[in-house]
Amino acid sequence: MISKFFIHRPKFAFVISIVLTLSGLLSIPALPVAEFPNISPPMVSVTTSYPGASAEVVLIQFQRLLKRKSMAWKT
Repeated sequence: MISKFFIHRPKFAFVISIVLTLSGLLSIPALPVAEFPNISPPMVSVTTSYPGASAEVVLIQFQRLLKRKSMAWKT
């Protein structure tokens, strides 16, 4: 019954959808901050010592190790 109403009056359905969208967009600033909690992204800090190795070598070795370990976490 409701579907027939909107099928026969597509302009009315379009206006209703625009009004709902605009009301949702206008209500976003009114939402309290508690609805959007502070989320800190995951962060890893690594300190290592490879005497005689360049920064690039240490980076490459660490990336390989991290990739291997993260693949083990996924399975």
